[in-house]
Amino acid sequence: MVYELPELTYGYGDLDPLIDEQTMHLHHDKHHATYVTKLNDALSKAGAAQDKPLTELLTDLDQLPEEIRMAVRNNGGGHLNHTLLWQWMTPEKQTSLPSQLEAAITDAFGSVADFKDQFTKAGIAQFGSGWAWLVVDAEEKLKVVSTPNQDNPICDDLRPILGVDVWEHAYYLNYQNRRPDYLAAFWQVINWQFVEECYLDKEGKYLQL
Repeated sequence: MVYELPELTYGYGDLDPLIDEQTMHLHHDKHHATYVTKLNDALSKAGAAQDKPLTELLTDLDQLPEEIRMAVRNNGGGHLNHTLLWQWMTPEKQTSLPSQLEAAITDAFGSVADFKDQFTKAGIAQFGSGWAWLVVDAEEKLKVVSTPNQDNPICDDLRPILGVDVWEHAYYLNYQNRRPDYLAAFWQVINWQFVEECYLDKEGKYLQL
């Protein structure tokens, strides 16, 4: 299996000024592309394991040759996380959340505002590079978590339905060290329709690359 860099479904400048065009070019064409290249390089040494779905590789790293496990974890996670991230963002203004998703968030956090506050705090508090996530646990409950580096919540038996990249390369050109400002802007570009599709897809088919 050879992984490929997915094309964006919108223009690099379409999220501007919230997410600037230069950052999108660097983030997609350089950072994400590098994860794909290094993932393919690592898997070329994996034998039959390279034909497994990426999510299976990431959740069963011990079955890979020891010398490529970290490369698959970092670069496979980077590929999965970013493939989802591009879909979790949209230039189309969305004035309200889909009803089922809004009801689930309200039930889990008390209100949409309380969820946004908890999610933003998780992104701000993540030390160094990493991600903040809205996930579904084994009991189909929503919760907010964060992960370091390019780790994905599927490795902890959680199903991610929204994530935000808080690596500096995601925001530094426009926001410098102001991560809270970047996270505030992120709320304005979320594709809530896709988030709800992820929430309703209990089998996690949207995770398959």
